[in-house]
Amino acid sequence: METAEIRRRWLDYFERNKHTVVPSAPLIYDDPNLLFVNAGMVPFKPYFLGQQTPPWDRATSVQKCVRTGDIEEVGKTSRHGTFFQMNGNFSFGDYFKEGAIRLAWGLITASVEDGGYALDPERIWPTVYTDDDEAFAIWHEQIGIPTERITRRDANDNYWHMGVPGPGGPCSELFYDRGPEYGADGGPAVDEDRFMEFWNLVFMQEVLSDVRSKADFDVTGPLPQRNIDTGMGLERMATLLQGKDNLYEIDEVYPVLAKAAQMTGKQYGAHSGHAATSSHPDDVHLRVVADHVRSSLMLIGDGVTPGNEGRGYVLRRMLRRAVRAMRLLGYRDTVLPQLLPVSLEKMKASYPELEADFGRISQIAYGEEDAFRRTLDQGTTILDTAVTKAKQSSAALGGSSTPTLRGSEAFALHDTYGFPIDLTLEMAAEQGVEVDREGFTRLMTEQRERAKADAKSKKSGHAHTEIWRELRALGATDWQAYQALSTEGKVVGLVADGHRVEGFEQGATGQVVLDRTTFYAESGGQIADEGVITTPSGQLRVLDVQRPVKGLVVHTVEVASGEVKVGEQVESQVDPDWRISACQAHSGTHVVHAALRQVLGPSALQSGSYNKPGYLRLDFAWSSALSAETRSEIEEVANLAVRQDLPVSSQYMTLPEAREWGALALFGETYDEQVRVIEIGGPWSRELCGGTHVAHSSQVGALTLTGESSVGSGVRRVEAFVGMDALRYLAKERAIVAELGRLVKAQPGELRERVEELLARVKTAEREIATLRQQQLQAQAGELLSGATSIGGVRVLTHDGGDLGADEARSLVTNLRDRLGDEAPSVVAVTGSAKGRPLVVVATNARARDRGIKAGDLVRIAAGVLGGGGGGKPDLAQGGGTDASAVGAALEAVESRLHTLTGVQ
Repeated sequence: METAEIRRRWLDYFERNKHTVVPSAPLIYDDPNLLFVNAGMVPFKPYFLGQQTPPWDRATSVQKCVRTGDIEEVGKTSRHGTFFQMNGNFSFGDYFKEGAIRLAWGLITASVEDGGYALDPERIWPTVYTDDDEAFAIWHEQIGIPTERITRRDANDNYWHMGVPGPGGPCSELFYDRGPEYGADGGPAVDEDRFMEFWNLVFMQEVLSDVRSKADFDVTGPLPQRNIDTGMGLERMATLLQGKDNLYEIDEVYPVLAKAAQMTGKQYGAHSGHAATSSHPDDVHLRVVADHVRSSLMLIGDGVTPGNEGRGYVLRRMLRRAVRAMRLLGYRDTVLPQLLPVSLEKMKASYPELEADFGRISQIAYGEEDAFRRTLDQGTTILDTAVTKAKQSSAALGGSSTPTLRGSEAFALHDTYGFPIDLTLEMAAEQGVEVDREGFTRLMTEQRERAKADAKSKKSGHAHTEIWRELRALGATDWQAYQALSTEGKVVGLVADGHRVEGFEQGATGQVVLDRTTFYAESGGQIADEGVITTPSGQLRVLDVQRPVKGLVVHTVEVASGEVKVGEQVESQVDPDWRISACQAHSGTHVVHAALRQVLGPSALQSGSYNKPGYLRLDFAWSSALSAETRSEIEEVANLAVRQDLPVSSQYMTLPEAREWGALALFGETYDEQVRVIEIGGPWSRELCGGTHVAHSSQVGALTLTGESSVGSGVRRVEAFVGMDALRYLAKERAIVAELGRLVKAQPGELRERVEELLARVKTAEREIATLRQQQLQAQAGELLSGATSIGGVRVLTHDGGDLGADEARSLVTNLRDRLGDEAPSVVAVTGSAKGRPLVVVATNARARDRGIKAGDLVRIAAGVLGGGGGGKPDLAQGGGTDASAVGAALEAVESRLHTLTGVQ
């Protein structure tokens, strides 16, 4: 049974059982504690937490998920994958344990003809929480499972919570016995490879007040309303129903693995057993490729772009791990252009939007691979240098120890340059060098601990939302930002330093919650409004406006005068100039986005934005820099749309209706079933948006692009000013042009020709100066020869070149070495200056090198005195440092080393 069919049967079954089918949320979800949606229940959290009233008693979904905590285990086990799909059914105060268990049993054991999965009932092993006698009894007495196949397990396995105060409860997991070829008998407590978990039924029935760990928490009492949250791993069920050893071999994943095996000439499974623990390393690498290519496809499809932190870093790591795994399999050419389309073919059946958006997705993925291949080239050079140093250090100790690359160097390659540790190990071993794995692992562990501490601190912030939930329970904010700039309202709550208070006095800062407000809360790339809240005794200056929980608007304020108290009637007044400028910027963002798509094509989709009064920036999918002509064309298209005075309107509709209408959604945003669509000029621009906008495009005013740059692989950024800020920008540029014209004595129309003429004259003068400089150096070289001395039969010439640049110093050194000839060993050392920092260049002739005197060794000594480093070849080397006052000492150090090498004291 294909995965898409398993998915279809799930939704059909629960829809027949009176569940509302809820579409999957994007992988990027509006939750401060999560990088990605990591469980099927995440979109339903507001209902489980009591923040919102669920619109249905029963629901079902197939939710896209990504988990990366066990990314190092991918390919090594039968169950670890990064992207997966979680089939869920949910009850909000409707059925509970008995209903959940009966529904699960009915689907998994029903015949294929009856729409079920037809699992063998004799091979299903339920587990229950240690003291959950009720669930145990249902499985045994009502379903008929023998007691020896029902396992009791502790909180580490069979109690669920979100890791923070809130709902929790025992759970019952379902395992399937795959047979003795997969491991030992005895149930899931003995072997979870043979007994594969495929479904978890969570019985939310308790309120937790303090959660210290997975198994350490305080229960304060029963939930007011008991809920059901279940999750069946779609990939795990496909593994079982398709008779595969692991999730990498199912129909949605295996084609990528097979293609990778073909490309690398490997025969998958030839050297592995059924159990994951008996997998050959080549098979593990192939599974990593298959998993990470699919996960990357889904992440980019939902708007993630490669970067150096957060979600972007996770995506970058997976793409690079896939490329790295292919390299470890011996494949050196580009990987993703051959593998990503294969994954698309299998995933588009369930997610057709991937095919429509594949131009953008592939552009980003291929751009990241190209960047990583360059990183590999750079990392290889750095690694070779580090290996050489390790060998030299070993040789200096008489070769008594194996050359070893320090853990800090391996970590720097991994952390700074993105160079994988596996490649470091492989390439170092090829040159007979070991790697300090303990040192590397220690640094990696320290980094992970810092990351965990940071994540924990962010997660602890979730506890503060308890205050906002309490205030939200009093009622949603009547938000009138679209209708007016001012309104009266009542102070519902005041919060200072994370605690509710009854009042603020003059000079205090804190958060104010009103029952009604006109202030726009920051979202969708638009920053919050500015303005004032007037109280009966004074005025509050609004510094920021946010929505910490859905339906609640919170104002951060400073009390400019008087005071404010809970229960008072106040007036909120948005700064009108601020709002109109913000509207201009947000509508301008839509205009620029539409212009980009008109000029570049439909694949130039927005992937992020930021706008504030008078300014906008927009990130979009594109792999190369825009030419000046293209930027000019985009700017012209945008301003023509402004000039045409196109109508700007907003409409509310369902999300499917908006997509059918052609409205574009901003990647990473979470949308309700009812969405707001902003239309500019009919179908020319239709986007889902919750921001504030002008009524006609002409109100955007002037629009001028000010910059275009790269912000990641396959992602570009344009910036622009609008309205009065655009006019001010143009006026400033005009003033600069006028000043330049005055300086070069040319009219604006003649300025380019005049500047080109001046630049040509400057280049000619620079060439003439360089020629004269070389002539002076040649003459100086003749004079310097008389200063050569002899150390142990080696002719030595050192010279402080003062402000000589690097090129000049190298030219002088080689000239002096050539003039000294080859009759006797010769060494020349010259110092100079590069960008205000001292440098040293050393050259040796062949006879000096025959005596073991190498330029690179001498440069490292001199550069060390200068407070830096350097290196190069035995005949010519260069280094530098930071201490210009040590130039004389550096040259003396060269001479001192030559005394040692020649045995002259």
